[in-house]
Amino acid sequence: MNTVSVSTTQLSVSERVKAVAAALIVGVALIYTTGFAASSNVHNAAHDTRHGLAFPCH
Repeated sequence: MNTVSVSTTQLSVSERVKAVAAALIVGVALIYTTGFAASSNVHNAAHDTRHGLAFPCH
């Protein structure tokens, strides 16, 4: 029989804030770049999501 130990580490509040901030920055950058992309394939792939987030794309 195999046993696996999993250790969990507690993240400090500042580490959590940094992770959330990084995720928000990456997310906003992705939405912004796809919103103004010249490729119609990229535009159409993200079209409904952008409208759902009230992001004007046209």
